[in-house]
Amino acid sequence: KKAIPAVNFLIHEIHCRRNIEICPFCSDSVPKSEMKNHVESEHVQVTCKCRMKIENSLLKDHEESACPLRPALCRFCDIPLAFNKLQEHESYCGARTERCSGCGRNVLLRDLQEHPRRCG
Repeated sequence: KKAIPAVNFLIHEIHCRRNIEICPFCSDSVPKSEMKNHVESEHVQVTCKCRMKIENSLLKDHEESACPLRPALCRFCDIPLAFNKLQEHESYCGARTERCSGCGRNVLLRDLQEHPRRCG
């Protein structure tokens, strides 16, 4: 998968055919001696805490960006919650009120950022 000078190509090709395999799952070039270990460590199916089965090599990305149980912070109270519970919590939490120091009115937390533009 790299440019090889024409003068070295034949020797390079012989070396690669003898020592390198292409992974059938990810198409990476892997030394033949490490192929079994590569498949077992990268492509074995694991179960995420959300019960989704996924390749081990993809688990970290899944847990950080797609897992419904990944941690997320409420924008109103900074409490860590599971992502799939965040919307319901923020709907409740944003409905709490806080007194505006400018006009003295009670303002919903979800409206607090916009309030200074409308506040006397």
